[in-house]
Amino acid sequence: MRRFVIKALAVSCLGLAIAGPALAADPAKKEIVIGTTVGDFGDMVKQSIKPILEKQGYAVKLVEFTDYVRPNMALQEGALDVNVFQHKPYLDNFVKEHKLSLKEVFQVPTAPLGIYPGKLKSLKDVKEGSTISAPNDPSNFARALVMLSDLGWVKLKPGINPLTASERDIAQNVKKLKIVQLEAAQLPRSRNDVDFAVINGNYATSSGIKLTEAVFQEKSYAYVNWGVVRAADAGKPWARDVIAAYNSKAFSNWAKQKYAGYKFPQSWK
Repeated sequence: MRRFVIKALAVSCLGLAIAGPALAADPAKKEIVIGTTVGDFGDMVKQSIKPILEKQGYAVKLVEFTDYVRPNMALQEGALDVNVFQHKPYLDNFVKEHKLSLKEVFQVPTAPLGIYPGKLKSLKDVKEGSTISAPNDPSNFARALVMLSDLGWVKLKPGINPLTASERDIAQNVKKLKIVQLEAAQLPRSRNDVDFAVINGNYATSSGIKLTEAVFQEKSYAYVNWGVVRAADAGKPWARDVIAAYNSKAFSNWAKQKYAGYKFPQSWK
């Protein structure tokens, strides 16, 4: 009987030794602060990522932003540990412009940029002089121009970089569109004042707009969004735990049910 008890205890301890590391938080990091824009990315943290990390022993704090500038600055300054809101072309440009040391480490499900009806309800209703609202940050405005080019509403100069396209790169405004550039968060509300609105997917859904309402979605898969950390933190145990949470089966299964039709991380294929 004594030998049985000792054996059982040994097996139990071995099980704890095996399971322990998978559930143990980085002892050097008690709290992880994640910054996102309002909407899907914040919901992913609250409804799936936070519970996964809390099971490992971390305290998780979410900070939500309504712009595309403060999340990177807050991360660089140490107010955040991770941010989730941007695609790589935007990150690369922002890091270069502001001389930051940030690194993309995982992809996240991303609602694509779309053209949504405003005063006009169908693409065939477009006419000369139609008004289009679009994001005013350079990266997302370039995406909007590429979409308008795909539709044949504008023609871009040959040989331009589609990631950096600007109004100067419009060779011909075929439909003589009036393009109104606004802060991304204002675009859903602009639909009452324009014929069509080019809206970032996360701001569409956070405003109660269904992605299926879009009359056109961007074709490119280059703009799947990334989770970003300070470059110096990329290899730390807590960062690896965050990356593992976003790449976990638990999160991917949850996301595929909730966000059908989104563009998903390439690593999930």
